[in-house]
Parts: sequence; structure tokens; C-alpha cells
Amino acid sequence: MSSTSKFSAIVHCKCPQCRRGDIFTGSLYGFDLQRTNEYCSHCGMRFEIEPGYFYAAMYVSYAMNVMEMITVGVLTYILSGGYLEFDSFWLYITTIFTGCLLLAPFNYRYSRVILLHWLTPKLKYNTIYDQP
Repeated sequence: MSSTSKFSAIVHCKCPQCRRGDIFTGSLYGFDLQRTNEYCSHCGMRFEIEPGYFYAAMYVSYAMNVMEMITVGVLTYILSGGYLEFDSFWLYITTIFTGCLLLAPFNYRYSRVILLHWLTPKLKYNTIYDQP
């Protein structure tokens, strides 16, 4: 049985240790609430490694939010034809904050996934979970 790639595990929000169990319940954009599972359903790894572990995900989420705000601001500038007068202030504020609100569930989910997969050096993929 072959394992999934690290990229695929990140995109599909799978456990960093076995790359099979789901990190979250619920869909990214849906009516059901997305929550972080306490344990991996496949290998039993505890996702919140220590109390307050996911507070570090706030910094990742902040960096993602800043990049998204800059991108939305530049896209607004380009799509509005380079209109950058004081009158366009509310246009920029509205589009940037709307973008932030629409991407909030994405940021919540992927800031935790990035923290688990890339920013936690002691978590490694373990091939033992590939065996039946």
C-alpha cells in the first residue's frame, strides 16, 4: 500500500504522522462546524501536542492574512484601473475586509495544518502506518 505525498496530505488536511487520518471534522465551507479532532482516527496521534499548542497557529494565520490582504488590495488596484484617490478608500476597505471574512475558514484550517506539517520538527511521517 503506497502512502500519500506530503503535499497531498497538507491539501487534504491529513495527519502528519500517518497521512491518513483527518485533522478536522466538517467541511471547509459548509453549514457544519469545522473542529480540530483531538486524536487521529488512524494512528491515534494527539493533534494538540501540549496545552495551548495551537496558539502558535495564530502567527501563521496572521502571516497568511497579511499576504491575502496585500493580494486583494493589489487586485483591487489593478481591476479598478489604477484608481487610487481618497474617494476609493471605501472600495479598498470593503474588498480587503470582505476577502478576510471569506478566507477566515481557510486560514483557520490551513494555519493549523502548516503548523503541524512544516513548523513542528518533532512530527515526522512514520512508514509503519502504511502496513495493514
